[in-house]
Formats: sequence, C-alpha cells, structure tokens
Amino acid sequence: MNPFRFHNPTVLYYGRDQMEQHLVDEIRRFGTKVLLVYGGGSIRRMGLYDKITRLLEDGGIEWLELPGVEPNPRLTTVYKGIDLCRTHNVDLVLAVGGGSVLDCAKGIAMGTKFDGDVWDIYSRKAQATGALPLGTVLTLAATGSEMNSGGVITNWETKEKLGGGSPYTFPAFSFCNAENTFTVPRDQTVYGICDMLAHCFEHYFHPTPNTTLQQHLIEGVMQAIVETAPKVLEHPNDFDLRETLMLSSTMALNGMINMGLVGDWACHAIEHEISAIYDIPHGGGLAIVFPHWMDYVVSTNPSRFATLATEVFHVARDGRSDEELAQVAIAKVRAFYAAIGAPQRLADYGIGAENLEWMAQQAVRFKPIGQFRVLEADDVLAILKAAL
Repeated sequence: MNPFRFHNPTVLYYGRDQMEQHLVDEIRRFGTKVLLVYGGGSIRRMGLYDKITRLLEDGGIEWLELPGVEPNPRLTTVYKGIDLCRTHNVDLVLAVGGGSVLDCAKGIAMGTKFDGDVWDIYSRKAQATGALPLGTVLTLAATGSEMNSGGVITNWETKEKLGGGSPYTFPAFSFCNAENTFTVPRDQTVYGICDMLAHCFEHYFHPTPNTTLQQHLIEGVMQAIVETAPKVLEHPNDFDLRETLMLSSTMALNGMINMGLVGDWACHAIEHEISAIYDIPHGGGLAIVFPHWMDYVVSTNPSRFATLATEVFHVARDGRSDEELAQVAIAKVRAFYAAIGAPQRLADYGIGAENLEWMAQQAVRFKPIGQFRVLEADDVLAILKAAL
C-alpha cells in the first residue's frame, strides 16, 4: 500500500435524539451566530426546520438563512452564502439536507475565508486558506459529505462542474438520524444508492498492491448496500434499514476504507461533464456511466472484477476463469441497477450525441483521468458513445 496520513476531525452523531441533545452545545463551541443552509423546502414539510430553529432559539443561537440550494448546487448560490457570512459575521455554517446542500455549505465556508474568487479553488488555480466551521444535519444517504472534506459545485455560466475541498472543509460535527430520510422520494433514494455504491467502485478499482484489508472493507460496504437497498425501497420507513444505508454511505467516502490507496475516479469525472450540461441527478449519471466504463476497462485486471462477482454478488466460481467471472460481475451490476429502477442509458434523460466530444475533452482538460486504467479524451468519448 502507499504511505498515508489519516485524519478525520468530524464528530459524528448517529441515531435518534442526538441532535436534540447535542446540537446547541456543538454550535456553541464556535459561536452564537449561524447561517442555516437548506434546499427546496422538504425540511419544512417534514418538520425538521421547526425542530432545529426551536433548538436554536431556546439555546440562544442567532441565525439567518440561505434556502433554495439546487440539486446540483450552483456557484451563484455559494456566492450568496459567502456574502451573507461576511456581512453578518457568521460564526458557523449549518447545512441541513443532502449532499448538494452540504457541498454548497462547504463552498460557502471555504469561500468566506478566501481572499479571492472561491471558483479559483475549484478550477485548480488556488488553494483554500481556511474555512468557517461547518455543521451538518443529514437528510439523505448518498454522498458521504457529512464526514469528508470534498464538495462539487456547478458553474452554470461556463457549464463546468468541479470538485474541490481542503483540510479545512471537514464538518466539525454531523447529525445522522435515519428518521430524517423516511420522506425521501423513491427516485432520490435510488440516486443515493447509486452514488454510495459508485464511491465504493471508485475505491475498489485501483492498481495499488498489498491492499488486502482495504479490499475486504470495501467489499463489506458494497455487500451492505446491495443487500439493503431493495429492502429499503420496499420498506422506506424501516429505521434499521435506513440507518444501515446511511452508515454505508458515510463509510463509503470518509477515507477509512481507502487508506493507503488512490482510487480511480474516472467515472465521477465523466459524470460531472454530463450533469454540468444536462443538470441530471448525479447518482443517475453514475449508474449510466459505470457499467460502460467497466466494459471498456475490464481487460486491465479481470481478476478484480471476478472478485467483485464472488465476494459482493456471491457468484460461485464453478471452474470459470477470471475473464468469464468478470463478465458475470458486470452483468450483476447492470441487473442491480435495473432492479432498483436506476437509469441505464443517456437516452433515458433524452441525451443524444450532440455534446459527446465536448464532454470528453472537458473530462481530461486538467490531465488524463483514472488510476485503474488511465483514460484520454478518445477513451472517454468511446465510453460516452457506448452509453447512448
């Protein structure tokens, strides 16, 4: 494995009543003025907004609000949050929602402490110099943003969707109560499942030797997702199932299962270009891209795919070669996506061939992408064409 340094400073609260007991105390570690960031109003409909604001009021915490964060959060919304934080001397950003809200809040926290345009950080022109403290209340199991430092922002003017972050943008604390995911619509639950499984895939396909423990950890998280996802869709108000899915999402991208290795991340780079133009759900885009990427790179290391088949999908080897089992693994991935109702092709979103070459070039504009197999623009274009 590669030499590594691991540090994750997020205080994680899981389960019922944790927020009610500890939210105010956690905020008070940093101050008494909060920017409350949330999305399209679901937290009001489910009563979570009233619960949180009542806790803030009773705890003597002053707050102002930034509602309306988009599903693919916009740079313009980040700018609004930065202006609010600077104008009102905010002590902490409190994000209540799913990954998009949390990603937006990270951009706000980082940009408030940056002497310049925060987009320069996302576009690789500058590095973060600090961030406001960030707290989160999670309402969707998907991105793992509640316990990592990364976030993705869309610049709608330039049609760019880029990831960014820094050691400063780990949440100081996060509250994860599975009850807050009961009202998530089925399609959003499916996209979250696709997203967390994609994070596991990105870690799983890598070239680093001597990663036996990491491989088993990743397989364990994938098993939990594959086994739990259909049950959650059938029983959306089952606390235990929702909590298993939520913790799987956290573990998939908090740095613990990929210590000492560098994952692939080509599929995320490709999907970002698709949703930067077409504004599709991130998880849906990943469900489309991954099987076609797998078809394209499977010959690089068939044994890793064969292990995916045997260890995650419980396929008996029965004397089959790695190459044969690799094809079974890809078929199982496709079948899983189909079973939960995930999109299969770009055409499912009405996307045609008109922007494929542009997206392929944009995906590699900083450098070639991928670790399991390095991809140039022609490779990306071939994957996108196959996904039509």
